Amino acid sequence: MIEGIVLAIFAGIMLGLYALPEKFTNDFKYENTWSLFFILTMFVVPIIASVGLINGFADIFGNMPTDIWLKMALSSFLWGTGVMLWGKAINHIGLSLGFSIFIGTVILVGSLLPFLVDGLPPANALLLISLGLAVVLFGIVANGRAGILREKDESSKENGDSKEKGSMGTGILIAVIGGLLATGFSYANAVGRPYLHEASQNAGNAEWITAVAVMFPIFISGGLVMTAYFIWQLTQKKAWGGFKSPSFGKNFFLILVMAIFHYAASALFAYAAYKLGASGNTVGYAIFNTASVLTAIVSGIITKEWVMASSKAKKMLYTGLACMVVGIVIIAVGNSVIA
Repeated sequence: MIEGIVLAIFAGIMLGLYALPEKFTNDFKYENTWSLFFILTMFVVPIIASVGLINGFADIFGNMPTDIWLKMALSSFLWGTGVMLWGKAINHIGLSLGFSIFIGTVILVGSLLPFLVDGLPPANALLLISLGLAVVLFGIVANGRAGILREKDESSKENGDSKEKGSMGTGILIAVIGGLLATGFSYANAVGRPYLHEASQNAGNAEWITAVAVMFPIFISGGLVMTAYFIWQLTQKKAWGGFKSPSFGKNFFLILVMAIFHYAASALFAYAAYKLGASGNTVGYAIFNTASVLTAIVSGIITKEWVMASSKAKKMLYTGLACMVVGIVIIAVGNSVIA
């Protein structure tokens, strides 16, 4: 169990840091950076990793039952749609609130969905896991509140009053719907792992290769909607010419690093969920996403994003961080009861 928890935390840290190289790209518009990122992380990296690492790749996926293919493809497509909606929500309500609502929904629903596939754990374990999830969600809500306070503080100091970024109600609704759809990732992992693990083992692969196999249909299916979205964005905003930048080589390398980190974090989560055993998808998913939020927040503190925030905002932030850590501990204890 300890190994699984450590792996889930490490995967969350990788996810929380994967976008850092983006800060060092030059002469690329948002659409150029992220369309290239999604092409690399959803197609190029998974295909190379899967074909290169999985013994019997063609047989494993060629013999995969149609119902598993359909369940994984549909839920992964929904995951990709959810991620796109999250970006739209941020335009309305800002990064702090949008991130908190989106990830909060992902953790709550995504952690409970695997129970539909794996079955409910014993009552005492279920109680502890549910309590841990509630504490984590309280922490995320507190972080969202801290973000709102910080934005008001910065707006007040810079402009004299705060500015609305868009419809708050619409933004919250989009973030919740996006979070609900994004939980398809957890469901796809839960429904596809049993077959892929057995087939991978029968082909003589190492235990951890199952995580690579599980990511293949998830990323390919999720990547379809993301690719369609960014092709539309590149065309609408006439951003195709941005790829001709003299900095393309440097930008490509940095974005490739982002893609590898993003893919590796997701694959590592899948392996962590397996190592956590019964209810591993629930526990691992909660730890994975919470660790990513914690990493993103701590990174913001280190890079002085909170220097203009009031003491009230900082206290709310620290309260949220503490709740998230305590929640992870409670969830880990709940999982130990099952083991």
